[in-house]
Amino acid sequence: MDLDFTDDQTALRDALRTFFEKESSTAAVRAAEPLGFDAALWRKVVDLGLAAIAVPEHLGGGGAGFVELAIAAECLGQSLAPVPLIEAAVANDLIASLSGAGSSLPDAGSSSSGERDARLDSLTARAVAGELLATLALRPATGDLARLVPAGAVADLVAVLRGDELLLLRQPDRGPATPGGAVHNLGALPLADCPIDTAHALVLARGPAAVRAYRRALSRWELLTGAALFGLGSKALDIGVDYVMQRKAFGVLIGTFQTIQHRLADNAIALDGARLLAYEAAWAQDENLPTADTSATMAFLFAAETAFKTASEVLHFHGGYGYTLEYDIQLYFRRAKAWSLVAGDSRAAYARLAHRVFGSTQEPAPAPAPAERAG
Repeated sequence: MDLDFTDDQTALRDALRTFFEKESSTAAVRAAEPLGFDAALWRKVVDLGLAAIAVPEHLGGGGAGFVELAIAAECLGQSLAPVPLIEAAVANDLIASLSGAGSSLPDAGSSSSGERDARLDSLTARAVAGELLATLALRPATGDLARLVPAGAVADLVAVLRGDELLLLRQPDRGPATPGGAVHNLGALPLADCPIDTAHALVLARGPAAVRAYRRALSRWELLTGAALFGLGSKALDIGVDYVMQRKAFGVLIGTFQTIQHRLADNAIALDGARLLAYEAAWAQDENLPTADTSATMAFLFAAETAFKTASEVLHFHGGYGYTLEYDIQLYFRRAKAWSLVAGDSRAAYARLAHRVFGSTQEPAPAPAPAERAG
């Protein structure tokens, strides 16, 4: 395993850092609240091909891998870019991988398989091309409702598991230009509950194959969100270092206090570990290793814990100023908490990870996701 970037990957990182620093300033992040979506920035991200960078070239994508997507996610996290790049990239990859694999409409008796495939192929091509915004429901549907779907308020398409069927839901009344149904939340994310109307749903896959594909998509969301949380945490640490080298207490820079130095150093070391785990998980996905999904969960949970701890301590270094809207650190603090909560209670995720790694008599059930947890 060699996690050093190639020349092309280094160039990609540098280009995306420059792009997001220019296009997603903290002023732009604030302007996108409370919805948490910038339609103009999304169009620019689509024009760069980032949402389809991991889709195979023969399906219209960039033909790159998840290491390249992790680089993009890291840069997004550093700038808190208000665009659902991670969700769209994972959904596009999932839809593209299944669109030609015998999918069918729920009303199988009224349409031929050729017509069904043509409709699905059309939606897939439009999503990969950026004409439609696709997202992934992180929890199986409850009845005819997908709960707290990331980017659900602005997505045209939603991939959701209902029972043993993986559905592709078309939202005719929502999209980047017509957001709707957003649930207020701490991180200013375009979360929404998405009703499942079978008249606007295609079946991507059924049975064990559907469940496997859905779980793999969730793992890819975890690794990319872990990379984004690492980016968020690293920027929060930079904000903290800059602040303690300017702020004085009793006539002395607080950055000279050993307690603060030690905490900053601990966070820097932990963030380095989060980066390593995120890119190892991305590499494992690209290599299709049997440990890929477990590595993705590890990367996500550690990055979530580390990013929040870093942002929280930096906020405290700011004193009372850290809680005011005028200071940027509160933007990072809120999102460090909210981005990980989108996936539900971390305690349940740790329990499921322990079961996967060490085994147990019974795997814990996924935690429920009431709307108040996102806020």
